[in-house]
Amino acid sequence: MERELTIQLNVRLTPDEYLLLEGAAETRSEYLGGEMIPMPPASRAHNLVVTNLAGIFANEFLDRPFETYTQGMRVKGVMPSRAYMYPDVVVVGGEPQFEDSHIDTLLNPTLVVEVLSKSTEGYDRGLKFSHYRSIESLQEYLLVSQKECRVEQYARQAGGKWLYTECLDPKANIDLASVACRLPLTRLYHRVECQHSS
Repeated sequence: MERELTIQLNVRLTPDEYLLLEGAAETRSEYLGGEMIPMPPASRAHNLVVTNLAGIFANEFLDRPFETYTQGMRVKGVMPSRAYMYPDVVVVGGEPQFEDSHIDTLLNPTLVVEVLSKSTEGYDRGLKFSHYRSIESLQEYLLVSQKECRVEQYARQAGGKWLYTECLDPKANIDLASVACRLPLTRLYHRVECQHSS
């Protein structure tokens, strides 16, 4: 059963204090505005979607200059204050840049994917996305439902605007311009029991 996403209140940490604690912790937490946010455990459907997506990208990028990371790679946001987040899937094009020699905090993501759950959906759509948008290298952001066949795509446009599209067709393909890749929803949702979208 999923636990509710909670924020540990009344404990304000500097980014350096967070990184020190996170490095010694057995479970992952994100960092926003001085607070550590524990990440809830993932469901079977969530894990299947992430694994399917990583497999698609592994095949697509085999001989191309892209790297894909899942769940354990932190991404650093830059405004309004430093933030450290764990995307479900992140792709970087070209040479990856990291915060330090630990090579565990990516600075230049190209594409970020979050798999939605009941406890994290509002966070992924709101505050977390606002921090992702502060990263100049980020070109696309995907929100993937694990309950129904629904993928929401945000693509950065000229002038910093974001174009929103939604796909509900389980037989459709989504074109990811940022990584020149076509994402088939039949493969994305392979073995995932989805409800029919209304």
